Amino acid sequence: MDNEITLSFIAKSENEALARMVMSSFIAAIDPTIEELSEFKTVISEAVTNAIVHGYEEDGVGKIDIHAQRSDREIIVSIVDYGRGIQDVNQAREPLFTTKPEEERSGMGFTIMESFSDYVDIYSIPNRGTTVTITKKFVPIQESCRIV
Repeated sequence: MDNEITLSFIAKSENEALARMVMSSFIAAIDPTIEELSEFKTVISEAVTNAIVHGYEEDGVGKIDIHAQRSDREIIVSIVDYGRGIQDVNQAREPLFTTKPEEERSGMGFTIMESFSDYVDIYSIPNRGTTVTITKKFVPIQESCRIV
């Protein structure tokens, strides 16, 4: 392992941007491409937003923990909430499934995370919380493509 970080914050929507910024800074040392950085930020945003909106019903009180490890060009990130949990993880992973259709939620959060990651694991216990673990391998940048 080259580096690791743990970040804890209150489940408020404004903290989604904080999580995205901190995690973007954490991966800066591996010099990701713009596309990789954009995808990674999207994955973090989706996972944190799910925890805030679904885990805590946007109560602004619950806590979210993020733990990330970097080994060479691979990042493993776990986003943990201690909220409502997911009743049926397989159903939640289905594209377009949402528990909040009245809020015009797209139901694409896990689908987006899976498309921009190499691996996504979801562990959830109803009324105890959810852990979403994401693995992403960043492609080495060719020296000839590097902007100096």
